[in-house]
Amino acid sequence: MKIKATARCCAWAAIFGLFWPLTAANAQEVRALSAGQTIYLPIYSHMLYGNVGKSGKASQVLLSALVSIRNTDGRRPLRIHSARYYDTHGKLLGERVPAPVAIPPYGTLELFVELNDASGGSGANFIVKWDAEAPVNPPLIEALHANMDGGKAVIFMTQSVPINDAAAPPAR
Repeated sequence: MKIKATARCCAWAAIFGLFWPLTAANAQEVRALSAGQTIYLPIYSHMLYGNVGKSGKASQVLLSALVSIRNTDGRRPLRIHSARYYDTHGKLLGERVPAPVAIPPYGTLELFVELNDASGGSGANFIVKWDAEAPVNPPLIEALHANMDGGKAVIFMTQSVPINDAAAPPAR
């Protein structure tokens, strides 16, 4: 009986040891310093849900999106050169940062997509281009999506990813 308990304990220890590196506690790595990047941020101006009805379409709910661009560097500012908003089909809907904006250390720039602006669709995105005079901690760029109409709430976040963009100026 004692041998079975010891074997079971060793098995759990081995499983835990194998999967510990994959847990959320270790998911965030320190990102390399950068002097500029192009960032892709998914946006949902509406969300489909439920079942496909007699109309042949699923139900949808409109969503607002608060885009938060946070300078995570405590010593140096960074500059946002553009934040282009694209729809589901890749059509440019507009430039939300028409002139460069400096974000001070630990500062934040917010952009907002209104609840009544469904033009982006469920596959909308922002392409954000930023740089700095010297390598800095890359910004944290997220979007908080929300609809709190009718006594129910839909709230979720999306996170950005850096992309290679041949049209962008090279990072320093």
